[in-house]
Amino acid sequence: MLDIGTVAQRTGVPPSTLRYYEDNGLIQSVGRKGLRRQFDPQVLMQLALIDLMKMAGFRLGEIRGVFGMDGRPALSRPALHARADEIEQQIRELTTLKKALRHVAECPAQTHLACPKFRRILRMTAGHKAAHARD
Repeated sequence: MLDIGTVAQRTGVPPSTLRYYEDNGLIQSVGRKGLRRQFDPQVLMQLALIDLMKMAGFRLGEIRGVFGMDGRPALSRPALHARADEIEQQIRELTTLKKALRHVAECPAQTHLACPKFRRILRMTAGHKAAHARD
């Protein structure tokens, strides 16, 4: 068994976050030794998976459903595919944005508003925001 301090040290996850995760059903302690919560060593894998899923943009409520009663992950392949598709779309949008910003930063036009590409970017941004407002 690993106590909460050891888990925190090995994972970099503060004890307060470990308690929060436990209170919200993401991980489970197996008991206490004095006042210190004790965890099965598999919690290290669970915390790594929680961190990976948070990096991928999953919310804690979505992550909670990943672990079965035995604490083992039961990942939904369709959900993972869907999230990978969303990330891919974000990458395309961010790549386009990066290129546009580089162009605007290096544009020889007198002002940004005199740059035709910058004006197109503004129109596209306004159209993109309006389209998302309708969703």
